[in-house]
Amino acid sequence: MRKTIVGLGLLVLVGVLGFFALTSPSVYRLLRGDPSTDFSTPMSFGRAPDVERGRVMFFAGGCTSCHSTPNQDDKLRLGGGYALKSPFGTFHVPNISPHKQDGIGSWGVVDFIRAMQEGASPDGRHYYPAFPYTSYQRMSREDLADMFAFLQTLPAVEGKAPDHELPFPFNIRRGVGLWKLAFLDGKAFTPDPSKSESWNRGAYLVNGPGHCVECHSERNFVGAIIEDRRFAGGPDPEGRGTVPNITPDPSGIGGWTEADLVTLLTTGETPNFDTVGGPMGSVVRNTAQLPESDRKAIAEYLLSLPPKEGYKAPKS
Repeated sequence: MRKTIVGLGLLVLVGVLGFFALTSPSVYRLLRGDPSTDFSTPMSFGRAPDVERGRVMFFAGGCTSCHSTPNQDDKLRLGGGYALKSPFGTFHVPNISPHKQDGIGSWGVVDFIRAMQEGASPDGRHYYPAFPYTSYQRMSREDLADMFAFLQTLPAVEGKAPDHELPFPFNIRRGVGLWKLAFLDGKAFTPDPSKSESWNRGAYLVNGPGHCVECHSERNFVGAIIEDRRFAGGPDPEGRGTVPNITPDPSGIGGWTEADLVTLLTTGETPNFDTVGGPMGSVVRNTAQLPESDRKAIAEYLLSLPPKEGYKAPKS
């Protein structure tokens, strides 16, 4: 009996040690072995950060939609605090202003890039994938460095967001490491040489900073996007109905023109003379800040997607 107990104790110990090893952010980086996420040596971008390019990436990324301080008019005050509800609990969006204590003002560019591409904090904690680093990982390190430079020009906002409100087992942050091993591939965007420059720009903006797939897709029971349902719409993550299909299917944007989509991304107006609201209204406030060439590129790419039948909510 004593040997059995000792043996069980050793198995539990090995299991615990294995869990902590596999869920370490540094182990994730080692197992992926991807040079695009290797920060073991100092980075050199070969140029100074371009703040204007960073501004474009900032608005393409829709950072104000979640990180601007609620109930105030200046959307560039990124004090966080928005309560993002989900099937896994409520996430409170953090302060990403350049405040030294409460925001990211004490971060370096490497810290920022690691957060965006690996979902890891400077002190080695995993970020929950409610922060869409599964899309931001597609961004180039140069664009991320430029975005970080732009963020440093914004007002420093005092105050930290409350802690997340997550039930067990989702409140065990370390477990996110296993989720990353399964669903965070660590791959940057690769242009398609058979496509036009504008198509590739649209593909980059949609799949990288724009993270359109994060809302416009169905997810599985652990919150990962179902690959064959990308862009076909799904249940609203916050439980407010459904998110529309944005593939060129009759149930989505089939029949829309490039001009229709550019208008939507500029003013929020749809071809049937409606106006988008809610979270998409916030998205449009960001895309309206992009160069028109970028809005056209996004439209070109979306209209090239394979048509998929839109999500249908289960009948209650």
